[in-house]
Amino acid sequence: MAESDEEEHGGDSLNGRKLRIGIISPYAFETPGGVQFHIRDFTNELIRRGHDVQVFAPGRRTKDMPLWVHTNGSSFAIPYNGSVAHLSYFLIAGLQTRRWIRQGHFDLVHLHEPEAPSLSHKPFTMHRHPPLVGTFHASLDPYPFGLKVFERYLHRYLEPLDEAIFVSDAARQTAEHYLPESVERTVIPNGIYHDQFASAVPDPRWTGNVQAPTIGFLGRMGEERKGFAVFAAAAQQVLGQYPYARFLCAGDGEDDGRRMVRRLDPSGRLLEHFEFLGRISEDDKARFYRSLSLYVAPQTGGESFGIVLAEAMSASCPVVSSDLSAFRAVSQNGRSAALFANGDATSCADVICHLLADDAKRADLAAEGERRSRDFDWNAVVNRVLHVYARVLS
Repeated sequence: MAESDEEEHGGDSLNGRKLRIGIISPYAFETPGGVQFHIRDFTNELIRRGHDVQVFAPGRRTKDMPLWVHTNGSSFAIPYNGSVAHLSYFLIAGLQTRRWIRQGHFDLVHLHEPEAPSLSHKPFTMHRHPPLVGTFHASLDPYPFGLKVFERYLHRYLEPLDEAIFVSDAARQTAEHYLPESVERTVIPNGIYHDQFASAVPDPRWTGNVQAPTIGFLGRMGEERKGFAVFAAAAQQVLGQYPYARFLCAGDGEDDGRRMVRRLDPSGRLLEHFEFLGRISEDDKARFYRSLSLYVAPQTGGESFGIVLAEAMSASCPVVSSDLSAFRAVSQNGRSAALFANGDATSCADVICHLLADDAKRADLAAEGERRSRDFDWNAVVNRVLHVYARVLS
């Protein structure tokens, strides 16, 4: 579906009407993840605009959760898309979800990953419910056999959905397997707070120079699809040309990361060039991107969008990434990020070294990335979602 100029550039599609919106998360807020962060930031932006928003999620409440997050008290963990998802599906989960919707008196309900066996799957069994909008995040390649088995069931079950939003073309291609033809479709990317990253101040601990560049990685190092093994193997080759390079690694899994680096070089000399920062705050993440000579996104699969690319680009950090289809889309086929062959450490190292040797190319890439990142600012993204809401409510 083609978006109008109004959808692209704003405008009050609701004519000033303030909505009461229910959002259902398939994943527990106790465990951080991309979908939960998306829901959190999207909700905060809607509330800032005066809408009344409540979120329902699996699991238990923790002290740091916003008051607008409601939980059903239970969840279970299953492997999903190369990670571990905390869902809620069995026993009284359906009853709890339907009761929450009825008591909420919402103008509409926004479901995330409605195909997943969790709370977002439950509203479809209600005889009467508000209009339903679904956002599909997952990009699954190869397409799993489990979903293929349930395609006919999902095709029928998802019929009450009024409109489907996909965070990328990659997510759309996955959902098209089981989504009914009657459901309206649109692609709206994930959002970022552009200005938060653009205005961040570099941290002297993490800045580099021509002789000693700093090259960053952010993600769960023990999760194979995040590509840390590719990053570490590329680092070993980069050191052949830049022996004083530093490799800054933010995120969970330091022990896993250290083991991978030691397997490449048991002597420990390679490990001396790695610095493990652990999980960092949102403010530190912005400073992290602003401080780097290059940011590397070596993910090998399971990525439906590429939020780390958009964040790094908004901080004017030159980005090197694998050529996953989702990353190609964010980078405009390599125009705003330098791409390397997925899973190929030598290709990754070659791209890194080429950029480190060319200051002008690196500066041009940073400028292109910053321009591209403005397309993903939450203000623009929320405008487009509100246009979907207006269509559904009309």
